[in-house]
Amino acid sequence: MNLKKSVLNRLVSDMLLRSGSGVAVKLESRFPGGRLIGGKYGMDAHAVTMYTEVIQQQCLQLFGSLESVYDYFTVVFAHELGHAMDDELSVMIERLDAAEDERARTEIALQIEEKAWSYARGWLTEVDPSFISVIIEQSLAAYHEELAPVTA
Repeated sequence: MNLKKSVLNRLVSDMLLRSGSGVAVKLESRFPGGRLIGGKYGMDAHAVTMYTEVIQQQCLQLFGSLESVYDYFTVVFAHELGHAMDDELSVMIERLDAAEDERARTEIALQIEEKAWSYARGWLTEVDPSFISVIIEQSLAAYHEELAPVTA
């Protein structure tokens, strides 16, 4: 399935309007380097890049079909916009870079991700909240697993 650029452009425009963001947005097919990243915010360029083929793969893996792929795109895009709108992101990244150990790094990274999701939820008024929750849980699962206490 090829995602329609006209639909994606409308979704992007709507979300930019809703968020009040002036971030630049690029649509590409795949994230370079082979990782399954659906979207990325580049702080230096103040730009969000969305990877449309990866969005489709992720949606298929998580939900078993592409029926809701445009909603999935919208949710991931809103999350990336959340990073763009976070006034404390640069400070948090400095803290992340200066973290003493892996656990501290993971805790800070989780805070960064949770803050972006907090912004995103406010803009996702027309997407089913349970659909959003599944995506958020999946996106934060690795952080929670890493921070979970080890039981013997």
